[in-house]
Amino acid sequence: MAKNYFNRYVWLIDTINRHGHITRAELSDLWENSPLNETGEELYERTFHNHRQAIEDTFGIEIKCDRSLGYYIANSEDLEGDGIRQWLLESLSMSNILKESADMRDKILFEKIPSSRRWLPIIVNAMRDGKAIELTYQSFSRNEPTTFIVHPYCLKLFKQRWYMLGKSEDYDTPRIYALDERMKNAEQTKKKLKVPAKFNAEEFFSGYFGIIVGDNCKPTTVELKVDEDQVKYFESLPLHHTQTPVETTDEYTIYQYHLVPTFDFRQEVLRHGPSVEVLTPEWFRDEVAEDVREMMKRYE
Repeated sequence: MAKNYFNRYVWLIDTINRHGHITRAELSDLWENSPLNETGEELYERTFHNHRQAIEDTFGIEIKCDRSLGYYIANSEDLEGDGIRQWLLESLSMSNILKESADMRDKILFEKIPSSRRWLPIIVNAMRDGKAIELTYQSFSRNEPTTFIVHPYCLKLFKQRWYMLGKSEDYDTPRIYALDERMKNAEQTKKKLKVPAKFNAEEFFSGYFGIIVGDNCKPTTVELKVDEDQVKYFESLPLHHTQTPVETTDEYTIYQYHLVPTFDFRQEVLRHGPSVEVLTPEWFRDEVAEDVREMMKRYE
């Protein structure tokens, strides 16, 4: 049932957003004819308002009513500027679109996100309900899975995998858990969710690229020299929100970043091959250079 409700929330957001303004009666008619509505039930007024509240609690999306025009997304500008929520909704919306357009599945290709359909609704619903999760998890470095209580702080999508930042009662600081084959089981408990009052997911990850974080790491200035043929790619999809061009010529552009250059960021730099060169800091340049030397040895 929770999974069906979750799909309804995404359907409601998409439908209202596409129409701009829409009445509840129009929403009910569309819902009755939607392939997602397997039972053909009506979207009752009380149910609709319960969904509105759940959507605000889960996604932070406010659905309000203009008496002359109907319901609309009140904070659509905030939504457009929130990368995490955009990724979340786009991924879930695509799932709904595929369900509604079964005859088009062979014409819509997308990258697989391991186990997201199985674990994502459970974790999101637990956060919405303010409950902790009993998690059975086996990291790639362990031979056996372990079961423990974890308090989910937030979710993040990175390179085709969903990750949960959560605080296990066995550790002093929150940790990252992947929603893939490492997650063996997840169940919502009756235990109250404990999240620091001032915790902000976007701020928590703002100084990092990817999902690897460190307690004692501080952001530093990183400069990358990008060849001219790759500049448009960097401009259309910046590596990090702090990306700033500081020097441009006909042959290259130097971009400056303010972040913690973790393993994830180093891998991203290496992914671009000889088109990208690390200029500063020197220690990070040396790390990347060492990786390049090790790769060269394998091809000698």
